[in-house]
Amino acid sequence: MERLKYLARTKAAVIFSKSTDCMCHSIKTLIYELGASPEIYELDHDPSGSEREWAIKHYLGCSPTAPAVFIGGKYMGSAGDVFTALLKWFSQREAHAGKSYLASAPYCP
Repeated sequence: MERLKYLARTKAAVIFSKSTDCMCHSIKTLIYELGASPEIYELDHDPSGSEREWAIKHYLGCSPTAPAVFIGGKYMGSAGDVFTALLKWFSQREAHAGKSYLASAPYCP
């Protein structure tokens, strides 16, 4: 677990990922699009990947184990947690600006 914590603090954004997982790909793309350059550890290509995956599952309670996103050394969660946090941030930002892009979007049943 200490090694996992150390790796999570090496850069501002760290993602433990699996190269074949579509949600991992989505999170990596999103973080890059936001202008960050995350450190990415592909658990399925890393010789220590199974040990790191075990630590993510047992110490952080993350299931599925990837993607596991750390920002500033703090565990942010998996894909759903990161998407939820960003949507909340964007909606608060728009509320302060007096705008709502979601409210002006066309209705599509």
